[in-house]
Amino acid sequence: MKTFHLKTTVVLLEKLKMTVVVIPKAMVEEMGGLGTRLLCSVNGFEEFHCGLVAFGEGQGYISINKKRLKKFGTALGAEVTLELRHDHSKYGMEMPEELEALLEQEPEGAKLFNALSDGKKRYIIHYVGSVKSSQLKIDRAIMLINNLKTMSDKFDFRHLLGMPPREE
Repeated sequence: MKTFHLKTTVVLLEKLKMTVVVIPKAMVEEMGGLGTRLLCSVNGFEEFHCGLVAFGEGQGYISINKKRLKKFGTALGAEVTLELRHDHSKYGMEMPEELEALLEQEPEGAKLFNALSDGKKRYIIHYVGSVKSSQLKIDRAIMLINNLKTMSDKFDFRHLLGMPPREE
């Protein structure tokens, strides 16, 4: 599996108020274009799942949140070394065991989950996996799948999270 290497600088994406690293157009094209799922290592630290997002003029970017910047011992404006390789995992991120077990036991929920776009699947996976406690992961997985089963034809994140509809 080919690994791509790049030295770049951590910059602030003003419009979205987020820290990112910009990937040059030639490398974006060589890696498969925008939307490509990748595994990224910054300065030799452990890999994380990410995707190439449009930056403009054919360039892409990868977001790196403040928690990761701190973990990687770097900051806004610092030069970093990236190692990027294609992510061939099913969802582009690690599936929590608790959610996987629930989907195995809930055929209706699994069918609805599998019908979602990849981005919505990743949102659910991330939401379930973002807590440390296994019981909280189970609780979140059950809530999300139950809310998915009661959702109308139009996908609604507020309904998915158990929030009331927005007032018009």
